[in-house]
Amino acid sequence: MKIAVLGTGVVGRTLAERLARLGHEVRIGTRDVAATLARTAPDGMGNPPYAQWARQHPDVALGTFAEATADAELVVNATHGQASIAALTAAGAQHLAGKVLLDTANPLDFSQGFPPRLFVADTDSLGEQIQAAFPELRVVKALNTLTAELMVDPKAVGAGEHSVFVAGNDGEAKATVTALLESFGHTDVIDLGDISGARGTEMLLPIWLRLMGTLDTPMFQFRIVR
Repeated sequence: MKIAVLGTGVVGRTLAERLARLGHEVRIGTRDVAATLARTAPDGMGNPPYAQWARQHPDVALGTFAEATADAELVVNATHGQASIAALTAAGAQHLAGKVLLDTANPLDFSQGFPPRLFVADTDSLGEQIQAAFPELRVVKALNTLTAELMVDPKAVGAGEHSVFVAGNDGEAKATVTALLESFGHTDVIDLGDISGARGTEMLLPIWLRLMGTLDTPMFQFRIVR
């Protein structure tokens, strides 16, 4: 499958690498290709500059948001939540219409420092805002409740089974995303219903961030026992 991954940070890179290893044709999208490749310093999380990562992953192409999505069959939103709608706008509605979007972003606002606040919650969600902005896009919220390494390798913590969630208005799109999650190794994928289910998963982030600080690691995940 041809997959566009929007975002060059650790989430985008991690997902792109795993998808390419699974045999998908992957292109990462960025706002400015030249600027992305010109960076030489690590990012704010200490990750190496994109150009260094790209040399180690020659099977993953790089293009603008529009170039990445133009012929993609599925799009992954791995951008920062505050930039998501702008990135999708740059991709172009004509390149998104009818396609499945796996939305992994969270509405985090770091303007007041750490821990961040949610810039939308309770009666709305980032997933719903994306769906409203691009009504022909088939948005599925998933993988936003765990760190990047666990997104693509749920066994990495050695903790046995744990749960991930999907929410979206289109049943076929959710089935496509669920199959992708299962190809990553996820075995407990819980369907939360329509895209308003994104409110719940996005509002898990405050407790997720608190747990990360308490446990001093992001390598944990939620498990729904029933």
